Amino acid sequence: MLSDSLTPDKIYPLWDELADFDAGDIWASRSHLLKTICDLIDAQNADWIGCVRLAPRINSDPMQGWRPLTRFTLVPSKKASQRIDEAFSEMENGEPDVTTRRTVELAGRFRVLRLCDLATPDWFEGPSYQRFYRALDRKDSIWAGIPINKDTEIQIGFHRSFSKPGFSVQEVDFVSHALRGMRWFFKHQMLGEGAGVASSPLTPTEQLVLQGLLLGLTEKEIAEQNGQSHHTTHDHIKRIFRKYGVSSRSSLMALWLGKGLTTDDTP
Repeated sequence: MLSDSLTPDKIYPLWDELADFDAGDIWASRSHLLKTICDLIDAQNADWIGCVRLAPRINSDPMQGWRPLTRFTLVPSKKASQRIDEAFSEMENGEPDVTTRRTVELAGRFRVLRLCDLATPDWFEGPSYQRFYRALDRKDSIWAGIPINKDTEIQIGFHRSFSKPGFSVQEVDFVSHALRGMRWFFKHQMLGEGAGVASSPLTPTEQLVLQGLLLGLTEKEIAEQNGQSHHTTHDHIKRIFRKYGVSSRSSLMALWLGKGLTTDDTP
């Protein structure tokens, strides 16, 4: 049950606003989602991490084949970026902390949890909490795990500073309600980055070209918009098609219309 101040009518305008963004404008729409929810739940920052399972489940791998592939921080900082790099390195080396291991165990299910749901009380006195949360003035976090398909997930974290109380159960319920009905949005976001969907993630330049394709611009218009030669733009388009395994604009658009990507409907 949501508290009096966090009611569904705060969420519905956000859904409508996100639906009005251009299909390829993933960064603006993503920022709008994160900022709006941060404002509603009084969070100071948010992280978005695209995760893929690169290999089958292996007993010796505590990550069970899952690896973080892309990331986006609403309010970036050098210190936060360094800490995230350190955390990713530990995951790659098979040394994830307990919150990450718990997240891996829950992969494939939509879930929204606080830090206290992911870790034992003694973890808050340990090095991981000190390095990745306290050092960044993050007292508490709400982490949402959103399956896209069996090998792709999005992790979204909302963070609150030490000057405020920890997140409440009502705030967790609010975030869960806000994110649960947006499968179309998350699918488009992963398509826009190419993470876990294309054969490899798109480069920043390819993302700009993709946006032009989704807006229906001609190759000449895309080239002019991005300050490229027509030949360079054409080469980018061919690489984009190869990464998505399509041969035409119509096939590319079919992905955005839900005809080329199978999503995971597991609750």
